[in-house]
Amino acid sequence: MMRVIKVTGDSLSPEYREGDYVVVATIPFFLNRIQVGDVIVFQQPTYGTLIKKVARVERDGDQFFVVGAHPNSVDSRQFGPIARQALIGRVIWHIPKSIR
Repeated sequence: MMRVIKVTGDSLSPEYREGDYVVVATIPFFLNRIQVGDVIVFQQPTYGTLIKKVARVERDGDQFFVVGAHPNSVDSRQFGPIARQALIGRVIWHIPKSIR
């Protein structure tokens, strides 16, 4: 299925900005094909729901090292890799707030 999520924060700015929307595919087919460069949404125990870019796929696709674009972004450099079970979905469409 799919979910629409509103972006909060500046983690992936300037590409994804506060107030933008993303359409996230939650179908296992899309989640099994995550690769470097994909943008994913996931649940992180300390920080909640996050959106980040995949920088590295580890352990046969069971873990992902993610990074933000903003210099102050909290990402895998602080909390480590993301387990596949924490994934909410992969971003398949970006809707900038400037075009609404």
